[in-house]
Amino acid sequence: MNLQHWTAETDDEGIVWLRIDKADANANVLSSEVMTELDTLMEFYASAPPKGLVIHSGKRNGFIMGADINEFTSVDSPGRAYEVTRLGQQVFDKLEGLRCKTVAVINGFALGGGLELAMACDYRLALANDKPVLGLPEVQLGLHPGFGGTVRAVQICGVRQGMQLMLSGKPITVDKGRKIGLVDRIAAVDNWRQAARELIAASRPKHTASLVEQVLNLGIIRPFIKPALIRQVAGKARRDHYPAPYAMIELWARHGASTRTGYEAEARSFSELMCSPTSRNLVRVFFLQNRLKSQGGKTDREIAKVHVVGAGVMGGDIASWCALRGMQVTLQDREQKFVEPAIARAQKLFAKRIRNDTERAAATQRLQMDIEGEGVADADLIIEAIFEDVEAKKNLYKRLESTMRPDVVLATNTSTIPLEQLRNDLREPTRFIGLHFFNPVSQMPLVEVVRCGDTEQQSLDIGFAFVKSIGKLPLECMSAPGFVVNRVLAPYMIEAMHLVASGISLTTVDRVAEQFGMPMGPVELADSVGLDVVLHSSRQLGASGEGPTLENLAAMVERGHLGRKTGQGFYAWQDGKAVKPSTGADSLPPDIEDRLILPMVNEAVACLADGVVSDADLLDAGVIFGTGFAPFRGGPVNYARERGFDAVVNRMRELAGKYGDRFEPHTGWSTLTAE
Repeated sequence: MNLQHWTAETDDEGIVWLRIDKADANANVLSSEVMTELDTLMEFYASAPPKGLVIHSGKRNGFIMGADINEFTSVDSPGRAYEVTRLGQQVFDKLEGLRCKTVAVINGFALGGGLELAMACDYRLALANDKPVLGLPEVQLGLHPGFGGTVRAVQICGVRQGMQLMLSGKPITVDKGRKIGLVDRIAAVDNWRQAARELIAASRPKHTASLVEQVLNLGIIRPFIKPALIRQVAGKARRDHYPAPYAMIELWARHGASTRTGYEAEARSFSELMCSPTSRNLVRVFFLQNRLKSQGGKTDREIAKVHVVGAGVMGGDIASWCALRGMQVTLQDREQKFVEPAIARAQKLFAKRIRNDTERAAATQRLQMDIEGEGVADADLIIEAIFEDVEAKKNLYKRLESTMRPDVVLATNTSTIPLEQLRNDLREPTRFIGLHFFNPVSQMPLVEVVRCGDTEQQSLDIGFAFVKSIGKLPLECMSAPGFVVNRVLAPYMIEAMHLVASGISLTTVDRVAEQFGMPMGPVELADSVGLDVVLHSSRQLGASGEGPTLENLAAMVERGHLGRKTGQGFYAWQDGKAVKPSTGADSLPPDIEDRLILPMVNEAVACLADGVVSDADLLDAGVIFGTGFAPFRGGPVNYARERGFDAVVNRMRELAGKYGDRFEPHTGWSTLTAE
């Protein structure tokens, strides 16, 4: 056989060791070529069964990542999607039906189709690993497993664990996999071949769900469990926005993981989802995420020691996140009393994220209080995160420059101030960059890497490398008022305040935004960010003609009603949650959704026209990962494209005629409408 991606070796015992090592790729994926070759191999071994078959990876970084998502975009109809899916299922059926014992050796990640392949084997042997590497994450792409996973996951793990694995999309550790029956044995890295031989020699029955789980899977019981599963999903995702988890539940409720009818139904359901707008846009988001990760050139500069100045919420949380991710961090502020709350918050973060006591103690040790700024001299990167005042920041930079190494990058976490205003007194202004994190740091994935026109590329590359090393997504953007995320959010939140001022209830405004797909309504978001921050940002942007400032917002700040951090803003806050008055299903005022969303889309187009980001895809990526803009809509520019650029422009002109010039479409639309 002429194979590119698979290598088969037969040992003296008659066991075939089948290695997958996708050519010209860093990771194994189940491309059409890989699957075609596997089909050929299965046909051969069906006619001439070996004593045993062991499938293992030739890649050090893991088993199989899943299907080749690059091929998804070429599937243009549900009919074609069905053909591809059924062919994949049939290949795995042939693997499962071989007249010999089969073992999948999982040396790291086994995700999506990779785990589905492993589940088609008799046994799954995992190498010891404390990271979450086993998963069926298709729901994150608006899909569910399509190569038999919806059937086999329930058959092997049972209803509760199998459905949870698919509905959450979150990977689990091999230890958890062993507990739920997904993994048959865990082996040491240097002993997996012997362990595989022992599994084949033992010839024990394949693991199946317990008797209790089999009872839960009975047709008479499933109707009682289905509503609970739907409630679980409905608390996180609307059916009209994200249909995949509901489709998974429906498949199980109708077919009960039946090998007779389940595979065909799975393929039909998968093919419809694959061609839906939700899945198309979530696949787009997947590629946008990879685009963010690919930014920046290689650098040999390692960032091991970080010094953060400013122990407020942002500075303190940046410091604790860096320590969590393995860096040595010194945290400076004027007095110890300003740093102690940040250290306390760090302890909570470490307790939540690190289970191992030794590792948690090590993270704690990596974060050091540094009132005198002694860490400046040894730092590989310095991040300023003090309050938003130009002169205060510039005075700080003078003191830092007297101690820091000349080759060290100095970065600011400013959220609104253009870098040109901050760097003009620096000795090396072209080495100064922005690293703008978002609150809460532990949850928000994006960091804006901000540059001026003449910023040194090496400094930017160091910034990109640092952001990626702490598990965040960098977005390169030019220095401009509000950069990208705050600039796009400002008109959204300010328009919400216009709506509230006109008599529309707070909860109605938030409900409309959430119905559109935003993770949080704009009123609650303003309270969460802090009304003083919103006011300051509005003034900064308004000074450049970018947005209005509302007098009632200034009055609330004057009264000390700053939102969540003071317990009172637009909402009252208790235990970190907004107390929202209950409202009935009142009829919505006209235009409210467009009044909220289109100013945000319009500002995104303005950012693009002003060159703040280099292209529309990066802009969409930044707004999705920086604001939570409804991922299933693919970003603000993509949303406008699907709705029709001309239609959006005409709608904005209509709104401008009703509500004022703030809805006038930006001149940048002309470039987009030319498409």
